[in-house]
Amino acid sequence: MDERRAVKVSKYLSKHLRHQPERIGLTLDEGGWVEIDTLLAAVESRGFRLTREELDHVVATNDKQRFAVEGTRIRASQGHSVDVDLGLARATPPPYLYHGTVAPYLDAIRAEGLRPMDRHDVHLSADRETATRVGARRGRPVVLSVDTGAMHRDGHVFQVSANGVWLTRSVPARYLRFPAAH
Repeated sequence: MDERRAVKVSKYLSKHLRHQPERIGLTLDEGGWVEIDTLLAAVESRGFRLTREELDHVVATNDKQRFAVEGTRIRASQGHSVDVDLGLARATPPPYLYHGTVAPYLDAIRAEGLRPMDRHDVHLSADRETATRVGARRGRPVVLSVDTGAMHRDGHVFQVSANGVWLTRSVPARYLRFPAAH
């Protein structure tokens, strides 16, 4: 499978396993899971050709490990806007995590902190490099440091997804460290 096709499949799966399953006739269970055969039939019925081999390739090679397969089921690892319970346990974060964004959002972030927007949680990265890649999807990236050690001590809850993305409901501005140039 060429890279363009893999990206197209990944985006299609993300859209329907995270945000709009009903659009292709899917019903996710409470944990966000759907039978792979059901997914493949739904995709085909909507005119999007996808083989099991292509699906397996995208799941195995996706650089962010966006999807999880368990037996005969698949789900998105995190980032849902539909109501699901990923069943993630609370986790103790490292002292600092990182969030990638772009300069036009900084004023709102300074005023309101980080909010989940259309997702259930704010996504944080374990390292600056990953946060830089996340921010670069929207333009020139700005990486914010998040004092997650202090947040945790103050009672904020953290979880970590199977692919290493840290999740929390929100990040108040007082826990954010902005780069000096911004």
